[in-house]
Amino acid sequence: MAITQVNVPDIGDFDSVEVIEVLVAEGDQVEVDDSLITLESDKATMEIPSPFSGKITKIAISVGDSVSEGNYLLDIEASDEAAEAPKEAPKAETVSTAMPAPTEAPTSSPTQAPAAAQTVSNAKPVNPQAMGAAFHASPSVRAFARKLGVDLTHVEGKGPKGRIQQTDVEAAIKAVMSGQAPAPGQGAMSGSGIPPIPGIDFSQFGDTTTEELGRIKKISGKFLHASWLNVPHVTQFDECDITEMDQFRKDQKAAAEKQGIKLTPLVFVMKAVVKALQDFPSFNASLSEDGQSIIKKHYYNIGIAVDTPNGLVVPVVKDVDKKGIYELSRDLMEISAKARDGKLGPKDMQGGCFTISSLGGIGGTQFTPIVNAPEVAIMGLSKAKMQPVWNGSEFEPRLIMPFSVSYDHRAIDGAEGVRFTTTVANYLSDLRQLIL
Repeated sequence: MAITQVNVPDIGDFDSVEVIEVLVAEGDQVEVDDSLITLESDKATMEIPSPFSGKITKIAISVGDSVSEGNYLLDIEASDEAAEAPKEAPKAETVSTAMPAPTEAPTSSPTQAPAAAQTVSNAKPVNPQAMGAAFHASPSVRAFARKLGVDLTHVEGKGPKGRIQQTDVEAAIKAVMSGQAPAPGQGAMSGSGIPPIPGIDFSQFGDTTTEELGRIKKISGKFLHASWLNVPHVTQFDECDITEMDQFRKDQKAAAEKQGIKLTPLVFVMKAVVKALQDFPSFNASLSEDGQSIIKKHYYNIGIAVDTPNGLVVPVVKDVDKKGIYELSRDLMEISAKARDGKLGPKDMQGGCFTISSLGGIGGTQFTPIVNAPEVAIMGLSKAKMQPVWNGSEFEPRLIMPFSVSYDHRAIDGAEGVRFTTTVANYLSDLRQLIL
């Protein structure tokens, strides 16, 4: 028996390639062409096969190491006959059209060129899962799965030699969504591919106090988490000049107070949003359960996020398109009071088409609100402030309000997203456009 070194074979033009899987352990018995390690560059995944049958006696690399052609990998205790009769040196098997076309590999005796002598052509299929690999996929598929939060260790690969392809990832997601596979936390997409946060005894670092979350936070937390995991969020940031709008509001303030109404900027934003929803119906919609259709709504109910001592709630103002500024102000005052008193009923929280979350009264410059699924978009309002704006000849003070819109990228494209925010900004800058 002879101990023979196995080195990295010819891997083309790649250099310093990362080791992403070590498929064997010391003491394992391997056959010719069994996979030993998997390398991954930014363009390809490559398997390094065993040049001999024998027992693994030493492993010199580990996951995360970077290797190049000729680098020492491991030792195999092979029979003298196997060590003395090397086959033609192989190329590492690669899954990518970006890899160079194979060229004839040199051959030589073990004493002249160990790296070349101790590799063989990959003549038979290699099953990476059989050799202990958790999964086998190309870099692009791995990136695709990471983006969607899919744990590839539970996805069945139907490509050549058990390789996971993008269609396999899509099939796994569809199976979970349709109920044909276990739900998150129970199988194929456990935790949506997100590892749990480890538990820590914080009392070891100092005094602590544990308080149970309130009922509202417990309930809303589940919905927010589900929305964040299931909706591919995009947030568009923008700002608008509300100088004239705020002046109009102040001019109407005295008349509104005589009727017991508190006139806030939010009601004007609601009217501008509804007009923009009419211009862009994809925002006033929801996706079907299977994600294959979009359900466009022909009513305009706006959810308003309200901060209460017990947590965030989102009551819904119905038929905003049919109501005037004063009537909307009364509705806002009523639902806000019910929210703070904890008296909102189920009907007060249902039927929303679009949500507005306003933090302008507290502060901040910009934030990213989470879509209130099954709605497809939500607006976040931040604190307005006076800024110098160039009017063509001089700077003049203008009241500028920053805002953002998060939306479901499955239903709304980026270009449509920015057109929507631009339209809202135009309406708020000139309220006269709302009557056109």
